[in-house]
Amino acid sequence: QVQLMESGGGLVQAGEFLRLSCTAARSGFIIDSMGWYRQAPGKQRELVATLNTDGRTSYADSVQGRFTISGEFNKDSLYLQMGSLKPDDTAVYFCNAVVRRYGRSRLQTYWGQGTQVTVSS
Repeated sequence: QVQLMESGGGLVQAGEFLRLSCTAARSGFIIDSMGWYRQAPGKQRELVATLNTDGRTSYADSVQGRFTISGEFNKDSLYLQMGSLKPDDTAVYFCNAVVRRYGRSRLQTYWGQGTQVTVSS
């Protein structure tokens, strides 16, 4: 079992910054990649950014240039630095981890419970 815990959400004004953190408890598992997703009220969950173990990152077009994903997988940590926040960024942000058991090839996906980010205009 892998457990993910997000922190750092809150209420901010448009244009401000916020940093999200995710800590993983993953005894017996290897991390393949981690990422951040978000879900706004009435909308589907969408990708925000991902980070692979080789350092490759990817971003949704809507956050490119404003958000930065980083992590220290050997310390089971993932971060999302969010800048120039907009009201449209308001959502519950979820940490995601794609992992596999030591010696196994099958990938499994785990989710955190989410942290609320609210951006006021």
